[in-house]
Amino acid sequence: MSQDLKSIIKDYKEDEETVYNSWFVNNDERLKAFRSIRRGVFDVIQDIKSGEFGNDFKGSSLEFVLNCITEQKQVFKGASHPFYWKPKLRIPDIYENEENKIAFGQFLEKCINATKEEQVLREIILLDQRKIKGLGPAVASILYFLHPTIIPPCNTAIVNGFNSLFKDKVKLGSWTEYLRMREVIIEKNNELRSELSNDLGAFSGLLFDIGEKKLLISDDHLSDEEWTKIEKKLKKRHKEVISEMEEEGLHTEMQYHIMTIGGSIGYDVIAASNDRSKCHNGKSLSFISLDTFPELEVEKDIYKTITLIDVVWFEKGTNNISCAFEVEKSTSIYSGILRLTDLHYSFKDNPPTLYLIIPDNREKEVIHQLQRPSIKNSEIEIHYILFSELKENCNAICKFGEDKEILKKISKAAN
Repeated sequence: MSQDLKSIIKDYKEDEETVYNSWFVNNDERLKAFRSIRRGVFDVIQDIKSGEFGNDFKGSSLEFVLNCITEQKQVFKGASHPFYWKPKLRIPDIYENEENKIAFGQFLEKCINATKEEQVLREIILLDQRKIKGLGPAVASILYFLHPTIIPPCNTAIVNGFNSLFKDKVKLGSWTEYLRMREVIIEKNNELRSELSNDLGAFSGLLFDIGEKKLLISDDHLSDEEWTKIEKKLKKRHKEVISEMEEEGLHTEMQYHIMTIGGSIGYDVIAASNDRSKCHNGKSLSFISLDTFPELEVEKDIYKTITLIDVVWFEKGTNNISCAFEVEKSTSIYSGILRLTDLHYSFKDNPPTLYLIIPDNREKEVIHQLQRPSIKNSEIEIHYILFSELKENCNAICKFGEDKEILKKISKAAN
């Protein structure tokens, strides 16, 4: 490698539009996703155990998990494709082969409960020995969210980036090849840990950007045609990053409106723990938020999930949750639904009122998700409010509202 890896990482970190800056260190949704995906994997395991998993990807709990993952974009582009049921090829062979399905469920259960690196690697090797069609290293994209310091995600761009950077010939689709690639990633990440992170998402993002030719290394010798393609990719990346910044601003604005309404009609309000420093029009969310999240009688993991909900209203002076709101952007929706579902089941005796705050152009998709059997056939009620309705009516609700019932005027149900 003619260019020093440290200098490549330096370029990677200094470019504001690389995966490192646009996804790894500056994306709150990334941190929120870990708990949601972990909870989703538990649901997959339970569905397989109870015989409710079904024989298709569409509508399954596995689809829900992969949708949460692909919401992350960037490194996880295309992560769900290997899991689509392809009848002609009979892959992945977990939808119609009951033995393989159970083996996959047991694999996920052992991995999610693993506490040591060697335990996870052992399960990967055992899964590989079963030769189940379609369960190759694409599964690593799920495992990353269970063990981010042990398992790097894997896709075509990451493998291409690895081969370009290390002058290797790792082949896509082989667990043996993946584990060989992983060893190099672990070794180099340990050597340069102070430059990146214990979380392998940072190094994987580097490989992804190199593989996508969005980060060029000195060994890249390109034709004019290839340069033209790269310039198009860089322009597209720039457009995506600018769009994400605009979305983030809109997300914060919706949080601000919901918190302002809650405070005006007599509730204690609080933003997600990693959002309180954000501002809308120079007004910090922390100034209208409780200083700390009230203690709740729930398990530690559930409590952590609840503190990541975008906005929560409490009955004044108490720790009784009245309403909870997840503000969705153009990508996220599945993880927000999972957090609200967690909250509901934690307080079944006195469930809070649950809302999704959504972009107007995602109404049909939200309706579709809220009509999924796992939600529609349960006692969970999640209503939604359009961005435009919230923005237009915020001042009037603050002026005339008396309690949370006023939100019924601008909210909708999926059925």
